[in-house]
Parts: sequence; structure tokens; C-alpha cells
Amino acid sequence: MTINPDDVTAPWLQLAEILRGRIRSGEYGPGTRLPSLVALVEEFGLNAKTTKKAVDALRDEGLVVTSPGRGTFVKPAASDNPS
Repeated sequence: MTINPDDVTAPWLQLAEILRGRIRSGEYGPGTRLPSLVALVEEFGLNAKTTKKAVDALRDEGLVVTSPGRGTFVKPAASDNPS
């Protein structure tokens, strides 16, 4: 998927949806490290601020967790956590 600059949806929302889709499809499975911000900037042609905003949205939704110095990782689904 690509970002459509003519779409009325903000680029960061488009990117968040693409990444969300990759997580839901299993392309980025639980515990998987997301590509770095630099790699996402290169892949989608967005600036770093826009890319970070998309990743921050996923973190706010509870889909990913960021570990300073390590990266951003997909969180396990609630059903994957033993009680």
C-alpha cells in the first residue's frame, strides 16, 4: 500500500491504517519489531514527524509498545497472555 497525497485522510492516519493492517494480518506478529522510523520514512515517503505520529497512534491504541533504544514492538493480543 502507498500513501495517497490526494486523499482527504491525513497521511499519518493513512500510515497508521497500513501498519494496523499489517499487525492484524500477522505480517507483524506479536513481539515483532516494527521497522524503524527511518525505514518507514523511506518506504512511505513521509517526513519523520508524520511517521512518528502514526506510530504514536498505534501505541495509544495499545497495539504496540516502544522500548527506548530498542524499538517499537507489536504487543501480544490479550488472548495470548496467560492469566
